[in-house]
Amino acid sequence: MAQLPGAAVDFARFLAGLTARLDRRSGWLAVFLERDPDGMRACLAGSELPPWDVVDALLQDLAADQGAAAARTEAATARTLHAAATAAHDAGPGAAAALAGRLDGMLREQRYAAERLQELTAHRATATTQEAAAALDVDLAWAEDDHRRATARCAELRARSDALAPPAAAVPAQAPAAPERPAKQTKPRKRPRGGARFAGIAGEAAEPPQPPAPVAPVPAAAVRGARFAGVTDPAEEPAPSRPGPEDAHAAGGAVAHLHALRAQGRGGEAHVLLAELAGWPAPRLPLLAAELHRAGLEADWATLLWEVAALPPAGLVAAADALAAAGRGADARQLLRQGVARPAPEIADALHLLTGDGRDRQARALAGAYLAVRSPEDAAGVARSDPDRLVPLLLDAARGVSEERHWDLVHAFRVAGVLA
Repeated sequence: MAQLPGAAVDFARFLAGLTARLDRRSGWLAVFLERDPDGMRACLAGSELPPWDVVDALLQDLAADQGAAAARTEAATARTLHAAATAAHDAGPGAAAALAGRLDGMLREQRYAAERLQELTAHRATATTQEAAAALDVDLAWAEDDHRRATARCAELRARSDALAPPAAAVPAQAPAAPERPAKQTKPRKRPRGGARFAGIAGEAAEPPQPPAPVAPVPAAAVRGARFAGVTDPAEEPAPSRPGPEDAHAAGGAVAHLHALRAQGRGGEAHVLLAELAGWPAPRLPLLAAELHRAGLEADWATLLWEVAALPPAGLVAAADALAAAGRGADARQLLRQGVARPAPEIADALHLLTGDGRDRQARALAGAYLAVRSPEDAAGVARSDPDRLVPLLLDAARGVSEERHWDLVHAFRVAGVLA
């Protein structure tokens, strides 16, 4: 521990002291030790940092064992030490790349948890005996916990990543000629071990993921229409249709229904409702965001964004446009980042569909979002299906991300043989 940052050592000591006061045979501590013993050991040693929801769960154990007053006293100390340890971990070399890789893996965990929740909810609705229903209720409770934790961790990792992102640099209208950039060494990624209940810390500690280098996001002040995705001429952008009174009424009613489901502990039905809301017209999305935050349902807003991110590309871009036009640029960028977490063939098919239908703006928006978070090698995989059409589109979108990303993409295309 002597080689670790002081803040990491301080938090590890606090965590060790906290867990020493808890019963290892019950509560959340028992769950974490069973699911990811290597990860817990890494956290207690200070080499890894547990997600905040894990710390909060251990404080819940303390409240159950020693009373709420004791937990409140420790909670303030825990929050301060965790924040300092987070800053220390994120100040190390390669931190931005490691966070991007972990976020990618946690987004997959979130999607799996959401699919599992929907599957169990459907089974629960058709249960024919009390025994079967009771068993499914237990599974649903764990699935809801998995999804809630995965959602919280995605938000935590995204906030840490955003804090490390440098200011966006200006993109020149015409990129000057430059020498070809040297090849970069890459390593194959491994999927982190562990479930959403603890976040697979052991797998990440054993072999850090090798994600693409992050690029600077467009600042919120520049977000307008599809410009957040690299489209630089707003004159061609049709303004998203404005929501009317009936849209506001529908959004308010839907959130009131969702709030009632949450209050009654009917989490499975709440998730089904969120999945339905994702298919609503795009102009209603900012209204739903406002109503959900007003009702204190921020976690449900994160879930709704994830559901919207799974829409077909045209719907995804329309939703991002609506959020940006309503002044929710951060949500628009997050939505596109989540929406492009798809295999290269799916992105290629989407770009084919959009350009084939004459929706070039949407194609450029989708390509820009993909290039902002995926590696140039991934983009070469997208272009390989139709170089004549997709190489110019992707290179043009890359200039809207950064000059460095453009030349990285040129090199990756040449290595892949899709660009002479």
